[in-house]
Amino acid sequence: MSIPYELLLGWRYTRAGRASRRNGFISFISGVSMLGIALGVAALIIVLSVMNGFQREVRDRMLGVVSHIEIYAASGGALPDAEGLRARLLAHPEVRGAAPFISAQALLARGEDMKGVLVRGIDPALEPQVSDLQEGQASVLGALVPGQFQLVAGRDLAMAIGAMPGEQVTLISPSGQVTPAGAMPRLKQMRLAGLFSSGHYEYDSALVLMHVQDAARLFRLEGATGLRVKLRDLHEARTVAAELQQELGGEFYVRDWTQQNRTWFAAVQVEKRMMFIILTLIVAVAAFNLVSTLVMTVTDKRADIAILRTLGASPRSIMGIFVVQGATVGVIGTLSGLALGLLVAFNIDVIVPALERLFNASFLPKDIYLISRMPSEPLASDIVPIAVISLVLAFVATLYPSWRASRVNPAEALRYE
Repeated sequence: MSIPYELLLGWRYTRAGRASRRNGFISFISGVSMLGIALGVAALIIVLSVMNGFQREVRDRMLGVVSHIEIYAASGGALPDAEGLRARLLAHPEVRGAAPFISAQALLARGEDMKGVLVRGIDPALEPQVSDLQEGQASVLGALVPGQFQLVAGRDLAMAIGAMPGEQVTLISPSGQVTPAGAMPRLKQMRLAGLFSSGHYEYDSALVLMHVQDAARLFRLEGATGLRVKLRDLHEARTVAAELQQELGGEFYVRDWTQQNRTWFAAVQVEKRMMFIILTLIVAVAAFNLVSTLVMTVTDKRADIAILRTLGASPRSIMGIFVVQGATVGVIGTLSGLALGLLVAFNIDVIVPALERLFNASFLPKDIYLISRMPSEPLASDIVPIAVISLVLAFVATLYPSWRASRVNPAEALRYE
């Protein structure tokens, strides 16, 4: 099977344009276009992969502390028949575990240092069913014994107030006693039994755990205010939450993790979409540099075009030759960008620490970015559209110069040859 001569000539012009000294400027612009496409594609892949990894990492660490689903009494306060409700939840095929909890806000103080905290009362025996904090820290939650009023705090929180395990701290509850002088907060001296580290700075710096019975006594509650639920598949949280809400009725309020962190995840999606648009413009600028390259190539090859026309080549064939030339630059640039982008994306965990050591700087302060290492997760759903868009832009950029080439008049082009 013979190869169409349009492909052969288009490939030949591409190679000759780079090798010829006479056409050095055209070759330079063509090379810049190819490099621009490659860098734009690589930048898109790297940025979107890092954003995917960042979202996955924060989500996973967040779900190690927060629940897939939380269930509260619609009227507020303690849950009626928490044990019966827990048994009903465990009967659902998608539910792996359920545990009661109490959630409240308070102040934690040691000496003159004081910080606002989220207090969560838990059942240490049931908490491993819904939380990943137990993994690698088995003895920490086990230190919470009812009646002893002990705390387990996040490592960053303990550092912020200068507390060490075994020391006494003061928990200040806003729901205190009403006296003639006004409402007085309740103060309770408690022992810091241990520290946990979830890898999520927001919780490591603000979360305090205590036994659910102690929390009920401290905050004057009759029992657990909610149930935390862990699912077999976290991505089904929204569907399962809707099913549970329908099953339990209006007596309870069901909230899944996508609702708890809706603002954060929506912000990440908007940022990812905007970065895709902005970086696609880089590819578009590089692709449309091909227009100037091919226009100059057509002007330089007018005599060749005229000779081909006199030998019987159709305007469509002439147009095809220059489409092939421009598309070749686009394909090579896109493939080079894919290779470079994937190489960096899959090795970002090695490249970033090396750059941090080289410049003696931290690119990801954990108090700002919640995580301390650069994650990356290249997804085919991002990479395929990037490659397609790059190739389409490169192809569109070749249409006008190729059409100009097909309109060359042979007699006029050969008049001065």
